[in-house]
Amino acid sequence: MENKPTTQTKGRYELRYRGVDCLNCGHPLELSDKYCPNCSQANSTKKLTLLDFFEEFLANYLSYDSKLWRTLAALLLKPGKITKEYISGRRLSYTNPFRFLLSLSIIYFLILSFNSEFESFNKFGYENRKPIFNLMHEEFDKIEFENEEERALALAQMDSLKINGFFKNQISDKDSTILKDPKSYFKKINTKELTSRFLGKIDFFNSIIKYDTIYYFEQGVTKFNIPENKENEMAFNLANSFVEIEKRPGSFLNSLISKLPFTTFFFLPFFSFFIWLVYIRKKYTYTDHLIFSFHNQSLLFILLIVSNLINAVFNFGSEGLFILIFAIYLYKAMRNFYQQGRVKTVIKYFFLNTIFFILGIIAITILIAQSVFTY
Repeated sequence: MENKPTTQTKGRYELRYRGVDCLNCGHPLELSDKYCPNCSQANSTKKLTLLDFFEEFLANYLSYDSKLWRTLAALLLKPGKITKEYISGRRLSYTNPFRFLLSLSIIYFLILSFNSEFESFNKFGYENRKPIFNLMHEEFDKIEFENEEERALALAQMDSLKINGFFKNQISDKDSTILKDPKSYFKKINTKELTSRFLGKIDFFNSIIKYDTIYYFEQGVTKFNIPENKENEMAFNLANSFVEIEKRPGSFLNSLISKLPFTTFFFLPFFSFFIWLVYIRKKYTYTDHLIFSFHNQSLLFILLIVSNLINAVFNFGSEGLFILIFAIYLYKAMRNFYQQGRVKTVIKYFFLNTIFFILGIIAITILIAQSVFTY
């Protein structure tokens, strides 16, 4: 019997374009197969036209879009139930939890990157105060003195009154000592024990980067006969980062905050381990708890995105309100997914939130340290 499709389709899927082998994976096909059952590629030997290309793109987009709206609706209206349905096997109806969370993280990152609120803090950088400092000395230089001795006395009096202390970029006593004889100062640091030595080297490099125009480590090695080793290079890089942060504190804050969403992917697996321990009597795998965490974190990102948009449009601080909404949502999600009584859920709710807070502090601390070293 001749094998014919039950419905005639147009375009690339017409009968005359059907093949007997998948062009992608080589799997044997029937003429009635519109798609390959092995790899899901369309069973068509027709060359792609521009119209075919855009039709295929649109079909894929609408397919993802329908999953997206179904996921959003279930996530917002059914706390915890979307995870139960997903792990029970209804995966094709919803977007992959990891991909969904990643997409929301990227969107949130983009929103934060457009937020230049912290850039205004750059005015507090020490370089922006130099013109005031230089102006004071320029005005001082215009004063006519009878002799150099009188001029030196007036300058000493100005320093004794600590007028320079009003300016962040003043040269401190320590900086002055370092700049007076850098080679001897560095040799003296090298005689100390490890911690004091490393901190002393950071201070040393901080001063010479600021006031002696040292731009890279090798330049300092040549100029001050500094041994070229990993310890010295690490101290230089760290000092250089501190100087850059001091120059542009606002830019550093923006850079730091823009990375916060991605720390989620590092501590959520650890947090899910604690959920597994708390609900160890429940017949859920570690992966089930991880998916539950992904869904709840996705909801938090959605709320933060909406909060940022509201703040931008209406100039209204809505973060507290949306955090409260998330707190209530999380309790409902735990109740619906784990199916335990109110008392047990409340106890585990506060315990897990404490763990989440501690892990969050650890993750942020690591992020700040990494940002300082690489800024």
